[in-house]
Amino acid sequence: MTTDNSTIIYTLTDEAPLLATYSLLPIIRTFTEIIAAETWRADDGLALSSRNGYLSADERTEAPELYKVLNQVADEVRSGHLDISKLERKAMDALAQRGWQPDYISIRKRNDLQPPSAGDLAQGEQLVVVAAAKLGKTRLIDNLEV
Repeated sequence: MTTDNSTIIYTLTDEAPLLATYSLLPIIRTFTEIIAAETWRADDGLALSSRNGYLSADERTEAPELYKVLNQVADEVRSGHLDISKLERKAMDALAQRGWQPDYISIRKRNDLQPPSAGDLAQGEQLVVVAAAKLGKTRLIDNLEV
């Protein structure tokens, strides 16, 4: 056993691996420090990722729309529009109309990525908008805390 702790850093672009790691914390904490790092973004809002290298020039110009849609959903939630299903459908439709193939845009609880109940929403549960969508042949993922 070593006394030097290692570090795992996850970007918040995809919170699922971070949450999965937390479930193993009793074991992992013995050897590792876990850090949730903010998503690094280009000036236009696109999450920095090696996947961006697969985008054509036109797709790269379009790609920041994913982040814009996430912001629109987050703004709607912050404004008190809590019909989650309607907001998710509206966001997916917005991307589809621009030529994207959305896999999902979902509003979830930050602590476990489960759908929020009406009670969760009423109590101000911390939320995150998560998304995955194909632009051309490239699948982009992103999320935004609400």
